[in-house]
Amino acid sequence: MNFFKSLFGGKEETSEERKQEENEKNFDVLKFDGVRALHSSQWEYAIKCFNHALEIKEDLECRDYLSQALVHNNELLSAFEQLQKLAEAQPDNEGIFVRMANVAYMMEDYGAMADACEKALLINKDDPEVLGLYARACIGQGDQVNAVAMLTKAISLKEDYLDAYLLRGDTLLKMGELKGAGEDADYLLQQVKDNEDVLLLKARVVEAKGEHDAAIDIYNKVIEADPFSLAAFKERGAIKLAKGDKEGAEEDMKAVLELDPDKSKEVSGEYNAEGTEDIQRKVEEAYKNNNPFGLG
Repeated sequence: MNFFKSLFGGKEETSEERKQEENEKNFDVLKFDGVRALHSSQWEYAIKCFNHALEIKEDLECRDYLSQALVHNNELLSAFEQLQKLAEAQPDNEGIFVRMANVAYMMEDYGAMADACEKALLINKDDPEVLGLYARACIGQGDQVNAVAMLTKAISLKEDYLDAYLLRGDTLLKMGELKGAGEDADYLLQQVKDNEDVLLLKARVVEAKGEHDAAIDIYNKVIEADPFSLAAFKERGAIKLAKGDKEGAEEDMKAVLELDPDKSKEVSGEYNAEGTEDIQRKVEEAYKNNNPFGLG
């Protein structure tokens, strides 16, 4: 048989060639199975398939799929490491750095998040979405001034970037810049007047100005639109307590406990229709400990 192959120009397949063909076949099967598992939310199996496939040969698409499966499986550090390898292979791919920033945000690693944003901006300095991410990294690092600057630039590049207005308004409020925060809240109300997050921002700005009754009215609108708004009940209750309406504050705390039973650990004791001095004291302590406005 070897004689005829030689005679007619045939080539005998070597063991090395057979091994390479088998590896290619195995790689394709593993990658296909991994993608199918990824689309079926079988994260652990997908991870196994992609890891075995990458042991056979390097493949950027396979590594990309692996990073996605790892994120879904809450293996964030491993996902970030895979994205770093992708970034090394494609240093001009802005999308990879954006994904790195998002994963770092989930890990609450704001330094890594800022670094990824900086690299993305070196590729495209006028990407408003990246500037918004960078602002979140700045906030995570306690740099509110630069966060506001980033958000302002993002808004100048994308006038309808409503998330940036909301984040800037919230940041300005925490900085005590009530005028700017109020302007952002009012602009957002013109765009999306019934949005819960926007109404909450407006209520917080109004309350920070000392307009307690007006703030309660806005919280009432939030609760009418969303009877499950934990923040609205908690913050409205805090205002009621400050105004001396202990019964109203207690009712709002009951709603908080129903919506978030874990809070019951902070407020021991049973509530009753009449209420007691002891319960009122616990309500006062709960509101004080929770710092419902988060402005500290």
